[in-house]
Amino acid sequence: QVQLVESGGGLVQAGGSLRLSCASSERTFSSYAVGWFRQAPGKEREFVAHITWTRITHYLDSVKGRFTISRDNAENTAYLQMDSLKPEDTAVYYCAATRCLRGSYGSRGSYDYWGQGTQVTVSS
Repeated sequence: QVQLVESGGGLVQAGGSLRLSCASSERTFSSYAVGWFRQAPGKEREFVAHITWTRITHYLDSVKGRFTISRDNAENTAYLQMDSLKPEDTAVYYCAATRCLRGSYGSRGSYDYWGQGTQVTVSS
């Protein structure tokens, strides 16, 4: 069972930055696709960003130019750098991973493993 542990969340003022980490216990994590999702109170979990094992990336339109997904395969860790944060970015952020993306990178059902989430709160 692949374990994913998110960290780096917190409270930040609008315009500020945070870097989320997603650490994996899996030795072959470098071959996994990784996604970041978020869920705000009362809303469905939504796709934020995705990175393939070849480092191709995709983003939710509203975070393009502000968020950057990356990975350090030597550390079995993926990251989400979040800059120019807005109050509407407030949510619990989850990382997810799969060895074989069976559907859309933006679909929750395409990922096999999930972390427990980290809270990001952006104050206005």
